[in-house]
Amino acid sequence: MYISMDSGHHRATLAIEKAFHLMRADIDTLNVNSFNYTNPILEKIINRTYMGVIRQKPEFWGYLYDNPKIIKNVKKLRESIHKHNASRLKQLIESFDPDAVICTQAFPCGMVADYKANANRNLALFGVLTDYAPHSYWIFDKVDGYFVPSKETGDRLIHNGVLFDKVIESGIPVDPHFKIPKDKSLVLKKLNLSVEKPIILMMGGSQGHGPLKEAYQSLIKTKTDFQILVITGKNKSALRWFKRRERNSCKKLIALPFVNNTDELMEIATILISKPGGITTAEAFVKGVPLCIINPIPGHESMNADHLLRNNVAIKIEQPSDTGIIIEELFYNRDKLTELSLNAKRFSKPDSAEIIARHVLNHIK
Repeated sequence: MYISMDSGHHRATLAIEKAFHLMRADIDTLNVNSFNYTNPILEKIINRTYMGVIRQKPEFWGYLYDNPKIIKNVKKLRESIHKHNASRLKQLIESFDPDAVICTQAFPCGMVADYKANANRNLALFGVLTDYAPHSYWIFDKVDGYFVPSKETGDRLIHNGVLFDKVIESGIPVDPHFKIPKDKSLVLKKLNLSVEKPIILMMGGSQGHGPLKEAYQSLIKTKTDFQILVITGKNKSALRWFKRRERNSCKKLIALPFVNNTDELMEIATILISKPGGITTAEAFVKGVPLCIINPIPGHESMNADHLLRNNVAIKIEQPSDTGIIIEELFYNRDKLTELSLNAKRFSKPDSAEIIARHVLNHIK
């Protein structure tokens, strides 16, 4: 169970689902957008509100994120929503009759935890954290286990009251196909990119947010010769802006909308410039791509950035206008570029989805 189509939470469920089917042919899975299933209208309202806050007042989201006062104040509201959703959730669970439920977001995890308590049902329930900074909305007595990206993440959950033996360090689930090397020459040929020049891959998440335009304008001022590949996600206006510049750009520019071949694009990337969403960073590390963090959303992404910087697996671009300077410095200092790539590989957990699937199967035997 996840929330929001084409989100990191969704990609995580798809990765785990694929891992199950690779392990055993006799497994039935159901992948559910829980918010859409229980409250399709409310889902649209909340998604629009969230995106509006992120665009206009990102610092307000930072204030809300894991704020003890906010968590306490919305407790009754959460309980009310869970109660309202109970009949729909009961219908879903009883019709599919699962042995286990795996949630990659706290909202469905809370709903199922309440269902377990009220229905007195012995149903295995697992939470999968896709960010390095856990928040207190995750914590419920009826959760049988939490899969976490790192020891530090697990320690924070334990500090907040989760039992030690319920925390499993698995890494953030990455689709198993990321482990399979791709033929770079074929990918480059498909995109009409040169094998001779480095490639800067810029991503703004599934919604294509962030200062992609400003970063591009800074990059084209540099003397270093490289190619630029921009993924604008579902941001149609950003895609149109970049498409208008493809023909006359002084550096080779390719702009793409939301894509499903991120593994191929990361395979050919020399450097990735991106917001530090948990899934994107986990995928990049499996590919060993040096990561330059830009414009993290206050809250979970800022905490992700802090974690990655502490572990020396990324560098941060403080201002979009500095992007070109930072990238040029990396090309001049090839040792730093190599160090970031090696550290990313060491930090990666390419078997994360399989670890989660195997643990769940062992639990429900």
